[in-house]
Amino acid sequence: MREEWAVWLVWLGNHPELQTLLASSALVIAAWASNWLVKRILVRGLYKLLRHNHQGQPENLSIIKRLSNIVPALVLSIGVGTIPGLPEAVVTVVRNVCSGFIVLTIALAIGALLDIINLVYQRRSDARQHPIKGYLQVLKIAIYAIATILIIAALIDRSPLILLSGLGAMAAVLMLIFQDTILSLVASVQITSNDIIRVGDWVEMPQLNADGDVIDIALHTVKVQNWDKTITSVPTKRFITDSFKNWRGMQESGGRRIKRSLYLDQQSVHFLDEEERQRLLRFNLLEEYIDEKKREIDDWNAHLAERGQEPVNTRRLTNIGSFRAYVERYLRSHPGIHQEMTLMVRQLSPTADGLPLEIYCFTNTVAWVGYEGIQADIFDHLLAILPEFGLRVFQHPSGADMRELRPAFETEASRSNAAPT
Repeated sequence: MREEWAVWLVWLGNHPELQTLLASSALVIAAWASNWLVKRILVRGLYKLLRHNHQGQPENLSIIKRLSNIVPALVLSIGVGTIPGLPEAVVTVVRNVCSGFIVLTIALAIGALLDIINLVYQRRSDARQHPIKGYLQVLKIAIYAIATILIIAALIDRSPLILLSGLGAMAAVLMLIFQDTILSLVASVQITSNDIIRVGDWVEMPQLNADGDVIDIALHTVKVQNWDKTITSVPTKRFITDSFKNWRGMQESGGRRIKRSLYLDQQSVHFLDEEERQRLLRFNLLEEYIDEKKREIDDWNAHLAERGQEPVNTRRLTNIGSFRAYVERYLRSHPGIHQEMTLMVRQLSPTADGLPLEIYCFTNTVAWVGYEGIQADIFDHLLAILPEFGLRVFQHPSGADMRELRPAFETEASRSNAAPT
């Protein structure tokens, strides 16, 4: 057997090309075997261990899978120098490529580690208030930039300091290329430090058709999920340069504003006579108000002496003033209205569409559906109760109004035609 091996080695020594080919094949097989052993045994075993102990998720093992690629590269880098008959240039190229591949793998692994850090941080209760995704993305860019320099230096077999020395002349070009990144970084720092927006905030930016909840804050973009479930990507710097509305203050206050007007027909406004005043005394909310107002008006009118005999000189109750007092007391007793916030009922300047009577108050809920329900119930009641005060809502004539007036117009026209000329 030894003699056969000796003969085989002698024959192989006489064929150096075949010796180089066999050694190269053996090195490739060794690299493949090391890759298989690491991924199939080490990584899979570690995954099963973490899954058994409930300490990890499959996506969190991406960093281990990436680092396992370093092993075959190391085998090739170390073993290529032992292959007999291989040109020195080929050895240098293989080692340089392996070195660049190792640097790339480490950079990608660090990027995966930063993603894991972001996922873990998002589980914190205060993650929405102070997101770190933008900072991690900046760190990624820096790591990838350094890795790119090291990879180029490894491929050309030169010191990375030579490449770094030329960056000074490229500063202007780099500033131009990374202009958006730099502006976004500054905007991200200002947004975080000044607590301008958070994940979960309701923001409104009409100029970009964004109106909804912030679902992600990254380095370059802020994603807003609109109420129609579409997603608008807003450049981060626009939240510094443009105006927008953040509804967080409303959500944290516990109350949402109602600011809506009833437009009253000004021709229906009049003084109350005694019969109308007695009829309004049926309202529990107005009984105290009418009695107090009556005493105040009687005292005022008593000082007028003889001039008080003329109604034009006296003070009298009005139906619109009584209605305004009723609306205010109705809101004060409404269970859906926040009583600790501003509440008032006021008249605005008359318009061609009637006299606006504005209701300004806050609900005790910030939920959209609950807020709209409370607001609708209030105005349903006020519109229905208006005739009790002798008031009318103003609205432009409609087709139904024209149909009701048509018989009167036809009668008047027939009379005009029948009159003698």
